[in-house]
Amino acid sequence: MGTFKAVVIDKNEAGQSVEIRAFDEADLMDGDVTVRVSHSTLNYKDGLAVTGKAPVVRRFPMIPGVDLAGIVEASSNPDFKPGDAVVLNGWGLGETHLGAYAEKVRVKGDWLIPLPQGLSAQQAMAIGTAGYTAMLCLMALERHGLRPDRGPAIVTGAVGGVGSVAVALLAKAGWHVIASTGRREEADYLKGLGAAEILDRSELSGPSRPLAKERWAAGIDTVGSTTLANVLSMTKYSGAIAACGLAGGMDLPTTVAPFILRNVALLGVDSVMAPKALRIEAWNRIAHELDHDTLAAMTSTIPLDGVLEAGKTIVEGKIKGRVVVEIAR
Repeated sequence: MGTFKAVVIDKNEAGQSVEIRAFDEADLMDGDVTVRVSHSTLNYKDGLAVTGKAPVVRRFPMIPGVDLAGIVEASSNPDFKPGDAVVLNGWGLGETHLGAYAEKVRVKGDWLIPLPQGLSAQQAMAIGTAGYTAMLCLMALERHGLRPDRGPAIVTGAVGGVGSVAVALLAKAGWHVIASTGRREEADYLKGLGAAEILDRSELSGPSRPLAKERWAAGIDTVGSTTLANVLSMTKYSGAIAACGLAGGMDLPTTVAPFILRNVALLGVDSVMAPKALRIEAWNRIAHELDHDTLAAMTSTIPLDGVLEAGKTIVEGKIKGRVVVEIAR
C-alpha cells in the first residue's frame, strides 16, 4: 500500500482546515471494492463541506466529494471485477465515508452502479448527483400522472446544477418550462437549455399567500423555504411539485390550503439513499434522454486543486451549470 493525492478536511480546537495532501491507502475505510477515481463533480453539498458553512462532514479527517466515476482496481464483491467502469452517488460519501476528491476510494459494492452505456466518465460526472436528482424529480412527477399537456412546469434555482439539468430534461420531455432565477443575465443560457420563460426569483421570494393565481401544473424546486411556499400557492389544481433542495433554507412557511383546496401534492425526492433499482433506472434514462451537446454547454471542468476555490463560489451562488472535477487524466 502507498499514498495518493486527496483533498482532506480536518478539525481541531482552532476550527476546520482543508488541504490537498498525500493520504495513506492504509487509512481508507472498510469496503469490498477499491476504485481508482478519474472524475468527480462539484455539488452545493461539496461546497458546504469544504467551506465549513454547514455541518455536512460527520467525521474527521474527511475526504469530501459525494460523486465519483472511475475504474475498479480491486474487488471481493461478486458484482464487480477489476477494470469495470463504475459510478457512485451519495450513500454518505464525503460526509460519513471518505469521499471522491481523491485518486482512490474504498466503498461497498452495493453503493456502485455500472457506468451507463453511452456515457464517458466525464459525462457521467457532468450529470452527477445534480442531474441524477433532476431525473428522479421528473420520474416522481410522471409517477404522479403529470404530463406536458397539463400546463407549464417551473424550475427554481434554474441556473444551478440540478436546475440546469431539470430545465433541459423537462424541455426535452415536451414541457413548457418556466425557469426561475435571480441571475437575469443568464436568460440566454437558460433559453439555450430549453426554457420558454424566465421568471425573476423576486416574484417567489416574498411572503406567500395561502393561495395565489394558478400558474403551473408541475415543478422541480431546489430552493425550499419561502420560494417553495410561493410555488405551492401558485400550483394548478391536482398539480405537484418535486422538492429536492434547500439552498434558500430548510423552513417551509406555507399553509395547508394548496393541499386541501387545490389537491396539490408535494413530492419529496431524495437521491442519497435511493434504492439501487431506482438509481439504475434514473441513470439509464438520463443517459439517453439528456442531449449530450446540451450537457456539454452547461459544463465546465476544473482540476482537483481547484476544488477549494470552487467550493466557495458555489456556496455564494455564483456557479453556473455543472462543474466536473478531473482527478486523473
